Amino acid sequence: MNATATTLTAVALDLGANIRRLRLSLNLTQEQFANRLSVTPLTIIRWESGQSKPRRLALERLRELEESELIASARNRLKTLAHVVSEPSLDFAGNPDAVSAVAEAYRLVYGHQFNPAFASEISRIHPLPHQRIAVYKHMLPQDPLRFLLADDAGAGKTIMTGLYVREMLLRGRIQRALIVTPAGLVGNWQRELRTLFRLDFRIVSGDDARGANPFGSPHGDFVIVSIDTLASERTFAAMCGAATKPYDLVVFDEAHKLSARTRNFRIEKTNRYKLAEALLGCGTRQSRSSGLRWEARHRLLLTATPHMGNDSAYFNLWRLLDPNLFSTAEACRRFPMEAQRQHFIRRTKEEILDLEGNPLFRERTCDTFSYDLSPGEQALYDATTRYLLDSY
Repeated sequence: MNATATTLTAVALDLGANIRRLRLSLNLTQEQFANRLSVTPLTIIRWESGQSKPRRLALERLRELEESELIASARNRLKTLAHVVSEPSLDFAGNPDAVSAVAEAYRLVYGHQFNPAFASEISRIHPLPHQRIAVYKHMLPQDPLRFLLADDAGAGKTIMTGLYVREMLLRGRIQRALIVTPAGLVGNWQRELRTLFRLDFRIVSGDDARGANPFGSPHGDFVIVSIDTLASERTFAAMCGAATKPYDLVVFDEAHKLSARTRNFRIEKTNRYKLAEALLGCGTRQSRSSGLRWEARHRLLLTATPHMGNDSAYFNLWRLLDPNLFSTAEACRRFPMEAQRQHFIRRTKEEILDLEGNPLFRERTCDTFSYDLSPGEQALYDATTRYLLDSY
């Protein structure tokens, strides 16, 4: 082995020792440590033994854990000193890095009192004007929150949700949050909230509800779960368990999939809609909500297609926000437009601007192009047209 290879091996081993030292200081097993970092236990074993090195994103997460451990250690040390020392005394022999970390932690706790958009300063984002307007002008002033965010796709509804959650945590207005999404989006939600806002949300799967309550554990305060997983009997029973504390905020992504329509003067509700009724306190005695002893105080529905051409489904979406305020379709229809804007916002791509006031998306141009059909294509076109006009 040459000198260069020996040096690289030594660096990997030193890094592995530091990773092991951090894990032990957090009092975590290799499996628990892997879950905190969203990697496999085998990866942790390889890191600690020097067989491989973490990549850039993993290194950032390790540094964040190390900083949080440093702050927690400093706070515990200060608590110990407060019990031991009966009279105030000055000690200049302490660790300056720990003292600085504690002072910075206290400064950040009160930062929102001096900067009303403080979450945007400590997150890895540069909010666009329409995102700031939604969060700071429409959502944060509401208490409790009843809001339908219906911007076009690509407007950054995940970013606006993360910014809102971070601001609410800074203000101490929420302690627990639940995000319900389609199955294919749970990983994307977890990744963006962790990377952009340093919000550590845990994904709950169907297997997590076997023999345990994932919503009542110490790691159940901030959870992402797919709507179909939560609608299953076992997972919903865990949500209704005695150990489950109420969630202050419930977010439904792709809320248009909470389908309920009025047909023949009766409302036909899907299981997804009944689940939303239960969590948001909109259900009747006959619905599944009877098993849930609480309802979310803050409610946020996200969708890029709120109406979809069906007035009944659109009303039932509004009903989830507040069943007393929007009790019937007629009450919803007569609700003043100015008052509706307190609970609803929709911006199309043409309205969204960048930080310099320029359109963020290219202008969409629709046009009709003519081209000649072959004899066979023309015959098919004519036959299809006759069927649509005369039969269908």
